[in-house]
Amino acid sequence: MLYIGALQGALRPAATLSALTTPPQPDIPLVDIRPVVAILGTLLLGLAAAMLIPMTVDLIMGSTDWSSFAVGALVTAFTGGMLVFAFRGDIRGLELRQAFLLTAIAWVGLSAAAALPFIFSHLVTSYTDAFFEAISGLTTTGSTVIMHLDAMPPGILLWRALLQWLGGFGIIGMAIMILPYLRVGGMQLFQTESSDRSDRVMPRPGQTMAAIITVYVGLTLLCALAYDLAGMSSFDAITHAFATLSTGGYSTHDNSFVYFDSLILQWIGVVFMAAGATPFLLYVRALKGEPFALLRDSQTRSFVLVLAGTTLAITAWRMVYHEAPLHQALTEVAFNITSVVTTTGFASTDYNIWGAFAVVSFLALTLVGGCTGSTSGAIKIFRIQIMVITAVRLLKGLVAPRAVLPLRFNGKSFDEDVPASVLVFVFLFVASVGLLALALSMLGLDPITAISGAATAVANVGPGLGDVIGPSGNFASLPDAAKWLLSAGMLLGRLELMTVFVLLTPYFWRQ
Repeated sequence: MLYIGALQGALRPAATLSALTTPPQPDIPLVDIRPVVAILGTLLLGLAAAMLIPMTVDLIMGSTDWSSFAVGALVTAFTGGMLVFAFRGDIRGLELRQAFLLTAIAWVGLSAAAALPFIFSHLVTSYTDAFFEAISGLTTTGSTVIMHLDAMPPGILLWRALLQWLGGFGIIGMAIMILPYLRVGGMQLFQTESSDRSDRVMPRPGQTMAAIITVYVGLTLLCALAYDLAGMSSFDAITHAFATLSTGGYSTHDNSFVYFDSLILQWIGVVFMAAGATPFLLYVRALKGEPFALLRDSQTRSFVLVLAGTTLAITAWRMVYHEAPLHQALTEVAFNITSVVTTTGFASTDYNIWGAFAVVSFLALTLVGGCTGSTSGAIKIFRIQIMVITAVRLLKGLVAPRAVLPLRFNGKSFDEDVPASVLVFVFLFVASVGLLALALSMLGLDPITAISGAATAVANVGPGLGDVIGPSGNFASLPDAAKWLLSAGMLLGRLELMTVFVLLTPYFWRQ
């Protein structure tokens, strides 16, 4: 929300959207970072204001930890105010390179500031742990280094959930407003969804984002109400609703959903995790008079099929090989499968004990993800669909070389550059997971921890596999170097990889 709020002033409908599609002029050798830093300052001011919410909760609940948020808010507000004052100026339009730079620097800067309450509260032993917890929250990954959550002050628990909720909306806005114009990983396929053309959802991008935040808040309230009616305390219902709609997965208890021991709560979680992983523009279309928009969307249908198919397969496996009762097996499998595919990271049981078939399935599902324009991470369903469509056309072309075989997604044709962008994204995704796993193994992590840790970081899922970082484990015991590597992996995955990699190319800075 903070990220998009500042961008509303920076990305004006006419000037900016055209600027994002126009290459920078060759007579401008360096990137003008002043607008970028000014926007970052504005975002930090918003984050400082958000810190007052858990501070107030601590004061009401009688917790002395309120001071950690007060100091964090002061430091963050001072830093943000100085940046705005020092780099103030015209930020009404961003050129392409500035948009790339802002996308990366905003998430890093906000994570660095969001870590302050963790370190000031003395609940973590180092800034490494504080930054890991903060970036895991804002990227809605859900990996944690904090133990004994049941004894934590309420403000810290609310801050973790609030970070995920704010990050979740920032992710939706980035996917709708920014990435299509940066042409990242095939996202140009959705450019007309948020452009100024006649087929746009709403007349102006600002109105589109206002409608989306209304839906986001509304679904969060419904989720909290459902949790509350099903037996959660009001505090747990609110914090878990934040973590559910953002597909983040931070819980207020060490045992996550195991703590509640409720099949009803798990099914509520399934519904709202899936809702968070569905394109939010489709909700807006439904509210604007297209009630069947969700049913007509091929990405949503494929997403539901993936959830249903894998749930039924692993449920059957558990019933046959573990003699689990149908109602228990179906509920636990549906909850944990939905949690992994949507990259939420909640756990209602330790699925490491379900056997090799289940463990390998969960590792593969870690890479799938939900729909674009949602809060989920990983590769995402539409990219898998594009690869399948491209492969089918290639096979048909082998049989009929002269046939005209157009590429179509969701009933519309798309350009030849989309499959190339998707394939490059998937290659970089797999390569990033592989290289990160190798780096983690060099630090002494066992193969299961290294591979699943790398996959869960880049895919923004949360828990990994094995005894160390599995659903019943924690990332606290990992060396600091591993935590920084995993933090980088979370950032890479959340910013769709190429948004970060382009900053590492000399051409970006020398153009």
